[in-house]
Amino acid sequence: MFDSTAIKTVDTSWRRPGAAVQRLLHRHPALSPAIILALIVVAFTIANPRFANPQTLSLLLQQTAVVAALAVGQTLIILTAGIDLSVGAVAILSSLVMAQVSVEFGMPGWAALLVGVVVGAAAGAANGALVTRLSLPPFIVTLGTLSIFTAIGLLLSGAQSTSATEMPALLSWTGQTISLGSFTITTGVLLVLVMYIVIGYALTRTAWGTHVYAVGGDAEAARLAGIRVRRVVLSVYLVAGITYAIAAWVLIGRANAATPNGIVDGNLQSITAVVIGGTSLFGGRGGVIGTLIGAVIVQSLTVGLSLAGVDAQYRLLAVGVLVLFAVALDQWIRKSR
Repeated sequence: MFDSTAIKTVDTSWRRPGAAVQRLLHRHPALSPAIILALIVVAFTIANPRFANPQTLSLLLQQTAVVAALAVGQTLIILTAGIDLSVGAVAILSSLVMAQVSVEFGMPGWAALLVGVVVGAAAGAANGALVTRLSLPPFIVTLGTLSIFTAIGLLLSGAQSTSATEMPALLSWTGQTISLGSFTITTGVLLVLVMYIVIGYALTRTAWGTHVYAVGGDAEAARLAGIRVRRVVLSVYLVAGITYAIAAWVLIGRANAATPNGIVDGNLQSITAVVIGGTSLFGGRGGVIGTLIGAVIVQSLTVGLSLAGVDAQYRLLAVGVLVLFAVALDQWIRKSR
């Protein structure tokens, strides 16, 4: 006998306007930010041809490097449906520690760098332990450690900056430039690209990366599937802390100093890059390629509007509008599931 109720269960979502686009963007999270970046580049180049000059693009990439480095760790944490408000404070603390141990204790550059990485890893592990062992919300945990890490950095440095000329040359190595004709790039930019390749490989080609996405998509389902959820989340915060320390190294090369005011808005910019890059704030969807594009979009918007003579407050307004658009787009894409 023909069962008429079966007709009611047939999925007709493909008939909805835009359903195919929704599914395409859901399968490829980096596609929408790539389209936005292409439109921004074309629009700003038409408005002011100086935007596409090699000198402008070189400066844009150098300015993007630190935020992009911070956004790698932020991406990992947001993939697990968390968030890290202490990202900038951890990077600043690591940079100040590198400077202090090299200048005050005479440590060689490699040893000071190692100590800075250990500090970043310890800060990340502390965040992860509070989130996983005490089951505290990541927002609250990192809001608290933001103040703690900032205070430790200020106490350690006496709120004073340390010039790169006082440190071993290795700590400012990330500021060295490499000229390719009229295009200039720093070793810090190359280091950040390597970091993206490594983390991107880990997320897409290893069991650890699969577990990160599974935990972010549905932690309870991941636990029932045998994944040790707490261990995965703790490892994510630990790895994120190490990436923040590498960002600190890039920051010293970029600023030519270790300073408590190095990246005042690093938290907001890293979250902005991740969200615009297509990683869902609800976890389980996204990746570092989109984040890298998102970081370039944020900086392109700032540089392009500046060349167009737009006031700073309107540039900030434009970034805010773009973030809201990205979040709304993510909500729309999630409906295709």
